[in-house]
Amino acid sequence: MTARSFAYAPAVLLALCITPSTGPGPDIDPAWLSFDTPAKTTRFQLIAGLTGLNGALNFNGFRDGGLTLVVPLGWHTEIDFRNHDGMLPHSAEIIAPETPLPVQPVSPAIPRAFTLKLTEGLMSEATDTMRFTAQPAGEYLIFCAVPGHGAAGMWIRLSVSATAAAPTLLATAATSH
Repeated sequence: MTARSFAYAPAVLLALCITPSTGPGPDIDPAWLSFDTPAKTTRFQLIAGLTGLNGALNFNGFRDGGLTLVVPLGWHTEIDFRNHDGMLPHSAEIIAPETPLPVQPVSPAIPRAFTLKLTEGLMSEATDTMRFTAQPAGEYLIFCAVPGHGAAGMWIRLSVSATAAAPTLLATAATSH
């Protein structure tokens, strides 16, 4: 499957599966998430340093778990990573939640769920794509593995759900780990 052959769900259905942000904080952009229910595939745009929040140590303008990507169990998942931060390199990997948060890369919790150059990060406007099957069911972190970044709040949540019918983006309460 290539990006050009990827089938997308109708915009109306997609809009129904995006929970708008409430209260202070960034808005969720529905364009970040697309999916094809019959094919059980989803694509999420993960943007490092989208805003100046937390010294640009954020994903899609969220920090400390303030955004959750929910993916149904077993779906083929593509996370398109882009480093929008004009100053710092960033990376991403899916890890198991742990306290305290690691200060450097750890083994990914889902096979193939990491970007290139985990420790050194990708420079401004560099991209990479993580392609994996969302399994096993559980709660995970999408974590910047450049030393110190994730521990400083550069992480959001991934929930692999055995009950979700479609992918969803949710604004969630930010918490320091």
